[in-house]
Amino acid sequence: MPRPIQTAIWSRQAQWMLTQSRRRLGPTFTLQIAYEGKWVIVSDPEMIKQVFTGDPKVFHAGEGNEILRPLLGKFSLLTLDDGAHMSQRKLLLPPFHGRRMAGYEESMREIAGREIERWPTGVPYQLRPRMQAMTLDIILATVFGVEGGERLSPLRESLRAFLDMLTDPRFIVPLLGLGPDRIRSFPPFRRRVDRVAALIGREIADRRVAGDLEERDDILSLLVAARHEDGSPMSDAEIHDELLTLLVAGHETTATALSWAIERLIRHPDKLSRLRDEVAAGEDAYLTATIQETLRLRPVIVIVIRRLTEAIKLGGYDLPAGLSVVPSIHLVHRDPTIYPEPDRFLPERFLETPPGTYTWIPFGGGVRRCLGAAFAQQEMAIVLEELVARRVIEPTDPAPERNMRRAITETPRRNTEVVLS
Repeated sequence: MPRPIQTAIWSRQAQWMLTQSRRRLGPTFTLQIAYEGKWVIVSDPEMIKQVFTGDPKVFHAGEGNEILRPLLGKFSLLTLDDGAHMSQRKLLLPPFHGRRMAGYEESMREIAGREIERWPTGVPYQLRPRMQAMTLDIILATVFGVEGGERLSPLRESLRAFLDMLTDPRFIVPLLGLGPDRIRSFPPFRRRVDRVAALIGREIADRRVAGDLEERDDILSLLVAARHEDGSPMSDAEIHDELLTLLVAGHETTATALSWAIERLIRHPDKLSRLRDEVAAGEDAYLTATIQETLRLRPVIVIVIRRLTEAIKLGGYDLPAGLSVVPSIHLVHRDPTIYPEPDRFLPERFLETPPGTYTWIPFGGGVRRCLGAAFAQQEMAIVLEELVARRVIEPTDPAPERNMRRAITETPRRNTEVVLS
């Protein structure tokens, strides 16, 4: 197919396109998407292992995420490669480990409980927008360190408007029309980006002169206090871009994953009942398996991209420099030789066999694996615990929800509509 037609199908039906292509062409095939060059889609775990464990100087992820640069900035962890990427990654690692992660639990649980108690009962109610509100408040508290006061509302509203734009399927039209280099000139995009930049800049400036910086454990404060190897602090632009990266990578994805988890559970009452009983008993093995199975069956992102800087041999193919190797999360997660009955929702499968490093890849892999993976799974666990403990949840329609592609994420078409009691 011509590139424009492939692009149009991909922008609306990526999972369907991947499935049909594998059915017709086998586990390795090419796609051509606007502004992306040629993709070689791979779903064999051995090939995926070679990509994830290969030399990062050869397998560039930042170049493969070029379309994100006008959204997240040139210092974003997602758009950097080589030494620049590793330098930024080292600065961002501390907030996502050990004591810091445990410290976020209280805020997550308090925000989740407060939000769930506001949800109405006895009427049809869409959970995905409320999951978005909840995960945004968690990011405002744990990442930005803003939980109240006069600055909370403007920051929340501007970030919400920015995120809504990125997940609006209509946004893909100007993005594809103008391309990543010219989208900044698009007035609706520029206004929202500039508004967010101004408010984030104000938070950074205030934090730089805060007298209690060393006592705070929000991620913004940690980044202000962080130092490069030469002892220099992060610039405002670096901090701004990493905050936006954490917002975009950690908000919509987690909210959507939570929505899918509930969507699957309410259509499998026996599994929802088991989860509720085990949470009430203080056990977490089935909760963890439920999260893992949700991320297998309904991954929010369907691919990861690595652009080659050198020619390589992969799975018997000679691949030239400049081409992108694209492990397909969706296809490896639906491989029946790895996951028997791959279309069924079976959390029990992960009680028997732990997730494989190259067969369960919702967070990517290798040195580019998502830094916030543990944060996201902890957040999902806390929200699900609070929800099943506080509410009885039933579907408004017995039919499962189909996926809807919103920019680059795959969301429930009806936003996980339920009745709560």
